[in-house]
Amino acid sequence: MSNDSSATIVSKVWNYAHVLKNAGVGYGDYVEQITYLLFLKLADEMTELGFDNPIPAEFQWSELSSKSGDELEVHYRHTLENLGTEPGLVGIIFRKAQNKISNPSDLQRVIKMIADEDWSGMDVDIKGAIYEGLLEKTASSSDKGAGQYFTPRPLIRAIVDVMQPQPGQVIGDPACGTGGFLLAAHDYIQANHKLDKAARTHLKTEALRGTDIVPGVVSLCAMNLYLHGIGSTKDANDPPVDRADALAQPSGRKFDMILANPPFGEKGGYTIVGEDGKISSEKQEYERDEFWATTSNKQLNFLQHIVSELAIGGSAAVVLPDNVLFEGGAGETIRRELLKHCNVHTLLRLPTGIFYAQGVKANVLFFERKEASEIPWTKDLWIYDLRTNQHFTLKTNPLKESDLEDFVKCYKPPTRARRKETDRFKKFTYDEIVARDKANLDIFWLKDESLEDTENLPPPAELAAEIVESLEVALEEFRGVEEALNPTGGS
Repeated sequence: MSNDSSATIVSKVWNYAHVLKNAGVGYGDYVEQITYLLFLKLADEMTELGFDNPIPAEFQWSELSSKSGDELEVHYRHTLENLGTEPGLVGIIFRKAQNKISNPSDLQRVIKMIADEDWSGMDVDIKGAIYEGLLEKTASSSDKGAGQYFTPRPLIRAIVDVMQPQPGQVIGDPACGTGGFLLAAHDYIQANHKLDKAARTHLKTEALRGTDIVPGVVSLCAMNLYLHGIGSTKDANDPPVDRADALAQPSGRKFDMILANPPFGEKGGYTIVGEDGKISSEKQEYERDEFWATTSNKQLNFLQHIVSELAIGGSAAVVLPDNVLFEGGAGETIRRELLKHCNVHTLLRLPTGIFYAQGVKANVLFFERKEASEIPWTKDLWIYDLRTNQHFTLKTNPLKESDLEDFVKCYKPPTRARRKETDRFKKFTYDEIVARDKANLDIFWLKDESLEDTENLPPPAELAAEIVESLEVALEEFRGVEEALNPTGGS
């Protein structure tokens, strides 16, 4: 089957999403239901090819597809509830699953649509492309927050191209979303190396490990990996993806490589309503012995967590918002420790307009964990500015792989020693960086033409997001001063 055919199937499946949207089924809910039904259909087809069906007999596709009306809706609901208690990959995909298509006739039409395709006859790349297409459409839909789990695929591929994952490595993502980084690493290894049987088995069952805190997202990731031939329904004890709060404690593994885009947004915390009805908030901080600083900033905590999860000599590429580069207090402590204990060698300043959240300003930080040393491991930090005078939008001018070609060329994997400066690529020494106020890594040198041309100012939503971010950072620093001056919390 060609890529055109897979696009046709994506279009066919997605067109029905619009019908269900009018019936009250959101795009995200729709893709979840497609996930459950597609897994049941695939398991049934694989049985016909001589493989064991991991689904208990009473909940298999043949039972579901033979029913109609209210009996269908009731059976489907019971199927989801029961499969969520199964061990391994099946339990992960169906965990906390609920039927969101309450109208039996709508449900029956979706089942027929899936039944009409021979899924097991498709190459894994085609099945994967179809599912990825649905995930991308979901991310770009109007559902609030749907896009936060979706990193632009051209960016992921460029990061993986320069990181060059190798056969035999264990690669992790502690905020895996729908599995984009893990899949790209899998595809890179498969495309660039001739793998023997042992290496293929390792890549399929041991090489890739993801974690996410959102149950529905974990289900999507597990299905995405499964459709690409990653993971097994036979090994119930070691699935490739798990639902957990990655920041709560160490995973118990050490990774050769970590690729991640941790969630942006509010600092960790929760709201308390007292007996008198008054509302107060509590910061959620993670106190871990291996962390350099205690903070409620999720992105700073993810950065510390990723460093602690790397094996000595392991490497990481992490997407981080601008505030991680300049925030004071815990932020400064973490940056200085990171520069000492790791070789922080590259920073890619990303343009705005490439993420589904409005106004996000982000970067990719590349570093390697090193053994303990009196001498700081970072010697030079190379910064590539892909932001200044670059204008991207999700619909009219989306980020393409060609936009990242110069960065990949400048990065020069694996011969970083031969790097040369260009207009957009500059080197800063360790001494220059630590001499900056708060070891600030928020460095630019190109002239921003938009500052002099009022007709080319960023969109109002982007400007508003920048103002809010700046105010939040300032407010957080004032809170730190207040706590230092009033440690007992008295009035």
